[in-house]
Amino acid sequence: MPADRPRWRWAAASRIGTSHLKAGTRKQDAYLARTLRDDTLCVVVSDGAGSAPFGGEGASLVCRSMAARLRGWFERHDAMPDEDLVLDWLDDLRDTLSVVAEKRKVTRRQFAATLAMLVVRRGELLALQVGDSSIVGRVDGEWVAICWPDSGEFASTTYFVTDDPEVRLNAVRAPSTHDGFAVFSDGIETIALQQAERRPHPGFFGPMIRPVDTAEAAGKLVDLSAALGRYLDGPAICERTDDDKTLVLVSGA
Repeated sequence: MPADRPRWRWAAASRIGTSHLKAGTRKQDAYLARTLRDDTLCVVVSDGAGSAPFGGEGASLVCRSMAARLRGWFERHDAMPDEDLVLDWLDDLRDTLSVVAEKRKVTRRQFAATLAMLVVRRGELLALQVGDSSIVGRVDGEWVAICWPDSGEFASTTYFVTDDPEVRLNAVRAPSTHDGFAVFSDGIETIALQQAERRPHPGFFGPMIRPVDTAEAAGKLVDLSAALGRYLDGPAICERTDDDKTLVLVSGA
């Protein structure tokens, strides 16, 4: 591998919230993390709406569809996709969700889910966000926000890929000197973000990513991912949130 390419590796876990356990409902979060052509990093996190009966299925479809679109794009192109193309992908995804919903004799809204997608390739990043999942990065040892949670007009509301008449997409495309990232659902927002300062909590991300930084393997770190899952299931997290928790910690250091 060329010396100027990062050796991407990550720990990732998604755990059901205690509120879902008590209600006997399924986990609504989903994620995918992988490297694509030329060591392109792709991470997708989606959180199904708690009020949507099929939000978990919607989240899974969001992750699979967007990752597949990106993989197909880089099989034929070298440059990042632009925002107009991403909107076309989202329109196709919304059509797919409509077809799935029609087969179940429900509305597309019943599959409501958010989107947080990070793509890093050759010193450039593309971040895509619909709703209140978050993307943060590390530059020169400092954690910075890339996509801050996009909350709705009213308390405890947000935006979804199924919204009508159109999706509310936040897209960030910029040069990247980041050597670490975290993509996560809103289940750990209050723990991972300093709301007043609108910045990531360094006391959370610094210790969490350190084992990923020092790992020798590339790609998904299986043992660290299992340990991360146990942490997300533990009292330190569950006493502060009853929602599903998904966290992907990426290092290229």
